[in-house]
Amino acid sequence: MRHSARAALCVALAASALPAAGQTLRVAVSSPVTSIDPHYHNLAPNISLSTQIFDRLIEMDEHAHLVPGLAASWKLVAPDTWELKLRDARFQNGNEFVPDDVVFTMDRIPKVPNSPSNFAAYTKPVTSTEIVDPHTIRLHTKGVFPLLPVYLAQFFIINRKTDEGMATEDFNSGRAAIGTGAFRFVSFKPGDRVELERNDAYWGPKPVWEKVSYRFITNDASRTAALLANDVDFIDFVPTEDLEKLRKDPKVKLWESLGLRLIFLGLDHSRDAASPFVTGPNGEKLDKNPLKDRRVRLALSHAINRAAIVDRVMEGAAVPSGQYLPPGVYSYTPEIKPPPYEPEQAKKLLAEAGYPKGFRIALHGPNDRYVNDAKIIQAIGQMWTRIGVQTEVDPLPWSSYVGQANKQAFSAFLFGWGTGTAEASDPLIAQNATFDPAKGRGASNRGRYSNPELDKLIDEALATTDDAAREKILQKAQQLAFDDVALIPLHIQKNIWATRAGFTYVPTVGEDLQLVNVKPVK
Repeated sequence: MRHSARAALCVALAASALPAAGQTLRVAVSSPVTSIDPHYHNLAPNISLSTQIFDRLIEMDEHAHLVPGLAASWKLVAPDTWELKLRDARFQNGNEFVPDDVVFTMDRIPKVPNSPSNFAAYTKPVTSTEIVDPHTIRLHTKGVFPLLPVYLAQFFIINRKTDEGMATEDFNSGRAAIGTGAFRFVSFKPGDRVELERNDAYWGPKPVWEKVSYRFITNDASRTAALLANDVDFIDFVPTEDLEKLRKDPKVKLWESLGLRLIFLGLDHSRDAASPFVTGPNGEKLDKNPLKDRRVRLALSHAINRAAIVDRVMEGAAVPSGQYLPPGVYSYTPEIKPPPYEPEQAKKLLAEAGYPKGFRIALHGPNDRYVNDAKIIQAIGQMWTRIGVQTEVDPLPWSSYVGQANKQAFSAFLFGWGTGTAEASDPLIAQNATFDPAKGRGASNRGRYSNPELDKLIDEALATTDDAAREKILQKAQQLAFDDVALIPLHIQKNIWATRAGFTYVPTVGEDLQLVNVKPVK
């Protein structure tokens, strides 16, 4: 009897540890949001939260393929005109979703005051809007713009009746934070958490969870500890140092996918004369910038053992890469392989370029933005030093680092780029196109790389409506940029989430959370 009672008790305890539909989902994320306003800041943590409350016209599935959102369908009806059929949906306060909400949203996005990084690049191609009927809207562009559906999958729709005249502060208070999404906003405590509740009138599949507690736990160890202590059910950005332990823990389940974020090194292309953090081998001032020489850039790339960084620093949570995108994604280029680790070849290239004794350089990077960012630059600094490029590594807090990088203050520097559009024109335009604010080109080209041939290929791709033909152009453009070592690619991060064992999740190539896909085990 004692054995039977004990067995029954174990079964009961196990059942009680499992989640039940209708209860609260407890989430811990690695980065706090800067606002509830879905148009204020084009930042991954903000986008993840907005995904729960608001909807886009077009969404992306777990493989980054376009799928219907608030637009049930879309088609090109003229070379410069896209027509969208809008679904029946309502905002969380009962207001009907209508075409004028699309007009209002696209007009508001570039006008949000004090936005540190807005979504205007995605609305800029639309020159005018035309409401055809209560469920149809046409978006006109200046000439052919085949990527508009991809751009429409990058921003969230809000309600004119609710939000006209509202400021970012009104979203943060909840007064204006009313979308068409699966969860309703309840409260926001900056730096601590956001509370959500189920939108029972949601037009899509009804969420399992009645409430969501969305906590910000920035410390990696604390986030993992909260999961193991059953204080939370779901965490993002699982720390790499915890992966081995969590894989062996039966109380935890990991959900992984290869993501869309490339980690890379930018280089100073902006100066022909001396670069600020490069000197001769004995510290003497140089009269020209070695980084302008392709052979030097190639040498620095061949000096990096990407496999070792992925294995020892990233602990398997990444894959070496020679380009922006992973296999299987539109415009991935099979011919571009991760640059090989060839330290002897690197030394020869330095000698050919006129630096047989190498030179000195400082390698900058953040210490709190990307997974193991400070450790990555430390490892690269040692590898460069082995080929004669004596490297001083200087990791900085993101808050001070990014501002200096934006002013071309560094010679060599680490960054990451998550390709939210899941195709190569996005990073090519942002990172490699010649800097031109009027055209919206090179906004993140902090090294100021410029190649007229590459710019022409980008223009050609953006004017090509045939997807297969455009893909070939984008592949050619990537080949050109990486052959010229416009930047030095390192690896593509894996997206890794963890849940308690009683949950399932659908991992995505994108980083934003899809909490409607967190469900209890049936």
